[in-house]
Order: sequence, then C-alpha cells, then structure tokens
Amino acid sequence: MARLRDLKISGQRNNRLVWVIHIIIWASIFMLPFIFRAENETIRNPDDLDFRNLNAATNILWMGFFYLNALVLIPRFFYTKKFFIYFSSLIISYCIIMLLHGALFIPFIHRHHFNFLISARHNSIPFLFTVMVSTTYKIIYDKFKADANALALRQENLKTELAFLRSQVSPHFLFNILNNIVAMVRLKSEELEPTVIKLSSLLQYMLYESDDDKVLLKNEVESLRDYIDLQKLRFSSNLDLQIHFNVKEEWHSIEPMLLIPFVENAFKHGNGLSGDPGIFIELNAENNRLDFKVRNKFISNDRAKDKTSGIGLVNVKRRLDLLYPHSHQLIIDDSNGWYNVDLKLSLK
Repeated sequence: MARLRDLKISGQRNNRLVWVIHIIIWASIFMLPFIFRAENETIRNPDDLDFRNLNAATNILWMGFFYLNALVLIPRFFYTKKFFIYFSSLIISYCIIMLLHGALFIPFIHRHHFNFLISARHNSIPFLFTVMVSTTYKIIYDKFKADANALALRQENLKTELAFLRSQVSPHFLFNILNNIVAMVRLKSEELEPTVIKLSSLLQYMLYESDDDKVLLKNEVESLRDYIDLQKLRFSSNLDLQIHFNVKEEWHSIEPMLLIPFVENAFKHGNGLSGDPGIFIELNAENNRLDFKVRNKFISNDRAKDKTSGIGLVNVKRRLDLLYPHSHQLIIDDSNGWYNVDLKLSLK
C-alpha cells in the first residue's frame, strides 16, 4: 500500500510539472511576437501591428486545436486506425478555426476585408505545424507514461515475487521442530523452554520482519543462529557440525531470509545416507563485504530421489539476481561427495 501511495503522489507531481511546462511554452509563444514589436514597427507598414495582434489572438485557437488533436482525435481515431475519420476531423477542425479566425479578423483589421481562401492559405503552415507538434507530443507523452506504468508494474510484480520467494522455507522443518517439542514435553526436557523461545523468535522474524525491504545484518544473523540451533535438535550427535561466525559490521542492511535457504539445503542433504555426515558453515562480514560459505556431504542418489531438491537454491538465486544484480557472486559446485556454496555480497 505504501508503494502504491508513493506512486500516486509521484504521478500527481509529474502531472503538475507537465502543466507548468505547458504554461511556460504557451506564454512564450504568445509573448514572442511582442518581444520585437518596437523594432518591427520601424521597418514595416502600419498594418503589421494589427495583423500581429490578430495572430496573437489566433494563437488561442491553435492552442485549443493542439489539445483537441492530442487529447481527443489521436486517442479516438489515430490510435484505433480510423485514419479516414481522423483526417476528416482535421479538415473540419481547420475550417472551423478559419471561420473563428474570420470572426476575429473584423475587430482587429479595419482597412481590409476577410477572405477565407487567402486566410486558409496563410494559416496552412501554422495548422500543419500544430498538427505535427501535437501528434509528436502525444506519442512521446504516451510512450513515457507507458514506460512509467510498466516500471511501476514491474516493481509491484517484483515485490510480489520477492514475498513469494521469501516464503519458500520448507514447512517440513516447522513440523519436525513441533514434533521435537512434543517429545520434549513428554520427557519434561530442560531444553523445552529455550527451544520454544528460539522457534517463536524465528517465526516472528519470518512472518513480520521479513516483510521489510531490508533488515539489519545483526537480525539476519540472529535468525540464522536460531535456525541452526533448532535444526541441531533434529539430528543425532554423530553429525559433524562446524560453525564460524565473524560479523564485525552488524549495522549493514541485507535482504531478509537470504542466507537460511543455503543452510536449509545443507541440513536437508548433509544428513542422508552418508556414514559420517558433515556440515560446515562460515560467515564473515567486514570491509563492507559479506562472505558466506556452506559445505555439506551428500550422496548423489539421495539428491536425485528428492523432487524438491534445489528449489530453495533456485529461489535464492532469483532473489540475488533481482536485488543484487551487479554486487554479488554466487558459486555452487558439487564434487568428491561435497556440496559447496560460496556467496560474496557487497554490503555498500
């Protein structure tokens, strides 16, 4: 809603700017014949002043025709390819303007009689010029407006897509944690209370804070720690889990829920059929740069049987491309029974 409100306000400002530009241009056109008035009076006959005043008054007609063509004729007939009606409308409009010009001729010109054909020939150039300028203006204006609307639509689609991608943390993780909590309740385990607190904190982060465009790196790291601690409850003690966090610059902002999918994938495939499962997670943040590495052992057959394998990583790749198109490097490879993820991200 805030984004839509900002777009509406921006559109209103742009409309006001367009009208200000129009007023300035038309004021300049009306004033131009009078700027050199004194100089022209010395070299031209006395009728020139009367015709100059008549032309200035006729500019009002050209201004009306400008907007008639741009706002009515082009959208209704030219854009809909009704060219015969469009050009007929131009001719009819020109005839009407000449009749109105003749009505203005009488009070301004006292020593000559109005001649429709002569006036039509004399005003043909202003007419064609007005048609050309108004058509060009309308086409360019509509092009800019279409581009602005397309940009706004892409931004809204991007926001929707990101919201969807953020929600792709596997629900199976939550079900397993709840099952572990049930077991802790039955056993009256001392780990019950800290587990519930961590789960509550993680859910709050996933449901509320992740709606923001950016979050503090500190909050993202804390949620990642809670996620890892909850995952450790699911697996036996024979898992070789090594974690190293070195976050010296916690004040940076980062896209929320960006790191968890890599860790989720590691826990998902690092505890399969391997006799000695292992997961290694390393996170460093300093010098305006984030380095994130995740390594886990895997069995290729185990990954092939899992139809959902890699979905989370595909989503996070898409988010990185959308939000950090020129400020990240992601390298993923699997060799010798190890799956390696290496993410480098600029935090500037």
